[in-house]
Amino acid sequence: MHARRKIIKIDEEKCDGCGLCVPACAEGAIQVIDGKARLVSEVYCDGLGDCLGECPRGALTIEEREAEEFDEKAVERHLVEQKAQQTAPSQQSDPLPCGCPGSASQTLKPRQTARPDAEGDAGTTPSALGNWPVQLHLVPVVAPYFNEARLVIAADCVPFSFADFHRKFLAGRALLVGCPKLDDAEAYREKLAQIFRQNDIKSVEVVYMEVPCCFGLVHLVGKALEESGRDIPLSFTKVGIHGEILEVKS
Repeated sequence: MHARRKIIKIDEEKCDGCGLCVPACAEGAIQVIDGKARLVSEVYCDGLGDCLGECPRGALTIEEREAEEFDEKAVERHLVEQKAQQTAPSQQSDPLPCGCPGSASQTLKPRQTARPDAEGDAGTTPSALGNWPVQLHLVPVVAPYFNEARLVIAADCVPFSFADFHRKFLAGRALLVGCPKLDDAEAYREKLAQIFRQNDIKSVEVVYMEVPCCFGLVHLVGKALEESGRDIPLSFTKVGIHGEILEVKS
């Protein structure tokens, strides 16, 4: 049933997808989808505007228009479903270790043209990153960007050494990063096995540094793939500390 009432309005031009408005909405009416905050359903928005003060870009306002009536019972069901999705093993092995809204899972649309940086440099190379987050501890086990993905799993030092990382490894791919020496390698192995098992991943490329400790990434990805029981094409690229590709194996 529709009625004229107050309801949230989101200006997509101003929204940068920071996600600060998401936890501010107690009814769960807002989610970040494709890099923008969006109203999930009119029936979830009470029109009181608790989220307004959380947006640093002023993308949220309250407008009065014809909309579906606020449904408190629908909100209760929605919140129960959200909680179940956040804790279900098929969605995510553990709650995210970071409560930051910036860790919300997003599929990004890489820029097609160069954009000026903060100092007006028109030669800035556009990003080819297609998903967020990328840190292995933060990514959900199941995400839209894993569907039919060509997955790159990179040691987190690689992009600092290999200057052409975006063009060479990211275009049209999903990315995960981690450090096999400083992070929990066993947790990585278990999570990767779940990701391989629960998503339709087309290929995996491991990009690691030439230093001995970094080879641990090769080992744990191989073990995770074995544990998953999936037959996914796997390749490896070794990068030198001076930024050159030293070895490629399939």
